[in-house]
Amino acid sequence: MTVRKASAKYEGLGKSGKGHVSLGSGVLNDQPYGFNTRFENEPGTNPEELIAAAHASCFTMALSFALAGAGHNDGTLDTDAAVTLEKDGDGFKVTKSALTLRATVPGIDQAEFDRIAQEAKANCPISKLLNAEISLDATLM
Repeated sequence: MTVRKASAKYEGLGKSGKGHVSLGSGVLNDQPYGFNTRFENEPGTNPEELIAAAHASCFTMALSFALAGAGHNDGTLDTDAAVTLEKDGDGFKVTKSALTLRATVPGIDQAEFDRIAQEAKANCPISKLLNAEISLDATLM
């Protein structure tokens, strides 16, 4: 079993509050987040951006291992994730994570690539975590 940790601190409340998020690895340390970084364009991060990064990296790694398991030993995978946050009653809800993949995998045909990519999308741990619509637009070059 693997356990990874992160922490968040928020000082002040509501729109005027300011937060900082840190990852256990130290890659992010006291990075600012708050209303302005989440709903406007102030520098800093936000939960949806971090979810998008987690989903893109998880899916891409899952696909890499699935392709290797199917006998492919070379290629490039480049994935973007766009996470949608929408109003939900009095609050908000993450409703979608749209994955956009550009891939080069020598020797694979489109049908095999599509099947493996869809399986990776369904089975990566972050896809399983999200209670949202997950789409995949995959381009094999």
